[in-house]
Amino acid sequence: MRTSKKATSGAIRSGVGGWTYEPWRDNFYPKGLAQSKELAYASTKLTAIEVNGTYYSTFKPPTFAKWRDETPEGFVFSLKANRFTTNRRVLAEAGESIERFVGSGLSELGPELGPLVWQFAPTKQFDPVDFEAFLKLLPREVDGLPLRHALDVRHASFLDPAYLALARKHRCATVFTDSDDYPSFADLTGDFVYARLMRTDPKVKTGYAPKALDRWAEAARTWAAGGEPADVPRVDGAGPKAKARDVFMYFISGAKERAPAAAMALIERLG
Repeated sequence: MRTSKKATSGAIRSGVGGWTYEPWRDNFYPKGLAQSKELAYASTKLTAIEVNGTYYSTFKPPTFAKWRDETPEGFVFSLKANRFTTNRRVLAEAGESIERFVGSGLSELGPELGPLVWQFAPTKQFDPVDFEAFLKLLPREVDGLPLRHALDVRHASFLDPAYLALARKHRCATVFTDSDDYPSFADLTGDFVYARLMRTDPKVKTGYAPKALDRWAEAARTWAAGGEPADVPRVDGAGPKAKARDVFMYFISGAKERAPAAAMALIERLG
């Protein structure tokens, strides 16, 4: 395991979205590496991967078990919930879709199961009554395995203390999106931090400039120790108190070809 949890600090994991991407075969994977071995290789260089495929398709238990067996102890998969759970007019009616997704075999990942990411369309506005009805449907465990939920809200109407209060009430983290394309706010609403860093630059070998990576490494340490960085955007004041928090930082979108280099550079800074 490359990142261990201590009494005074949570685990910090850094990764990318997925592991199958043609340009990575030129600048991340060794030349000639079989595609079937890409996950195993990526898991030795990164500490987490966010899986986007589960947003579009339903996978079976043997697939999750295969991912688990191909990756080392301590590696973590964040899974994006199936789109049928969130892309709907009435979220309160998502119960059957949520049950189908959670019951599709996620528990086969065992301790490698990271947060479940519930991504909402950029057009989905905050409706307090309907949104709370949705949050009440999210299960706290599956097959005895605790579940952690991250809410990726993408409409400006969620920049609202009322939304933050609901997320905190139901112990769901809010995805912090470092991007100009979506609302960007780092208010803490759960007991872990989930950040999607989307500003990788194709002209920078490590995706982010060294000073920017230094900044995110320091932010990760602060979050993990239970604090809050001073230079991140928020809607209101400090979030729930914590002695320690797990932190998940993914380099997503932007210049995707640079994402693995950015994630590895962050891991190096974190020691």
